[in-house]
Amino acid sequence: MFSNAEIGIDLGTANTLVYSKHKGIAINEPSVVSVDTVTKKVIAVGTEAKEMVGKTPENIITIRPLKEGVIADYDITTEMLRHIIGKASKALGFSLRKPNVVVCTPSGSTSVDRRAIQDAIRNAGAKKVYIIEEPVAAAIGAGMPVDEPVANVVIDFGGGSTEVAIISFGGVVACHTVKIGGDRLDDDIIQYVRKKYNVLIGERTAENIKMEIGYALVDHEELKMEVRGRDLVNGLPKTITLSSFEIRDSIKESLLQILEAIRATMEESPAELSGDIVDRGIILTGGGSLLKGMEDWLAKEIAVPIALAENPLECVAIGAGKSLQYLNKLLYAAN
Repeated sequence: MFSNAEIGIDLGTANTLVYSKHKGIAINEPSVVSVDTVTKKVIAVGTEAKEMVGKTPENIITIRPLKEGVIADYDITTEMLRHIIGKASKALGFSLRKPNVVVCTPSGSTSVDRRAIQDAIRNAGAKKVYIIEEPVAAAIGAGMPVDEPVANVVIDFGGGSTEVAIISFGGVVACHTVKIGGDRLDDDIIQYVRKKYNVLIGERTAENIKMEIGYALVDHEELKMEVRGRDLVNGLPKTITLSSFEIRDSIKESLLQILEAIRATMEESPAELSGDIVDRGIILTGGGSLLKGMEDWLAKEIAVPIALAENPLECVAIGAGKSLQYLNKLLYAAN
C-alpha cells in the first residue's frame, strides 16, 4: 500500500520534526517563519527564522504559525510545511514523488482543526495524509505496547500544551489536555523578572533561563545565572543575577495546573487499568519533560513510578512514522 516515500510529521508549536523509517529524524527545525510585511514574502523558515526573533527591522516579522498545537495562521503554516516537506524529500531521496504523510494532532482538537492540518499538508505537497493523536504517537515512539490491553500512560509536555493520556488496546481510554507547555513557562519567567526587577527580557533569554536553572523540584541545590535585559526605568541595558529558587517560584502555578490534569486523568482510569499504572508507571515525553527534577517531583506528588522516554524530543515524530503498522486501529485517513 505504501512506497518508501512516507514520513511522519510532529507539527509542534515549538518545533517541527520529520521522521523516515529508513533514516530516522530527517528534519528538526523550530516552527518559526520570518515574513516581509511589505511584499508578503516568506524570508526564512525554521532555524534561520528563529535566529531573527527580536532582531528584525519593522518590515520583517517573525511568526509562530501554530498555537497550542493547532494552526493559528493557515497560509504561513502551509508555506512552512512546503519548505519542510521539500527539504525532507530532498534529504530522503524522493523529491520527484509526493510522500504519504502521517501527522499528529492534539487529542482534544476539533474536526475543523484536523481538517485544517490535513489541507495544509496536502497543499504543501503530500500525496495522502493520515492523522494520529499526539499522545498515541508519543507512546509508540517511546516503545510502549499501545496495541495490547494494558495501561500505557504518557505525559507529552510540549511547547504549547501538555497532554496526559491512558492508552490501552490501540485507543485513548482517558485524556486531559492543558494549554500549558514550555512557552507558558517562558512567559512566567519573563513576567516574574519584569515584576521583581523591572527588567524586560526576551523569549529566547527566558528559554535559556528555563533550560539552565529551571527546576520542578522545590528542594534542590541552588543554581545561579547572570541575565541581561533592558531596564524599564531608564531604558538602558542591565545585568541581574537570578536564582533557581526564584525560577521555581515563578513557574509553580503552571506546574500545579499540569499536576491537576494528571490527577484528573488518573481519576477517570478504569479500575482494571489502575493496577497496571502502578506496576508499569508513567512515561514522560516532549521537551518540557527535560525540566530539571521533573521526574522526581511528579513521582513524589502522585506516588507512581515516572520514567523519561529515551528520546523525549523525538518520540512524537518517531511514533507518527512507525504508526503505519497500526494503520487500521489508529489512523484517520483524509479522503
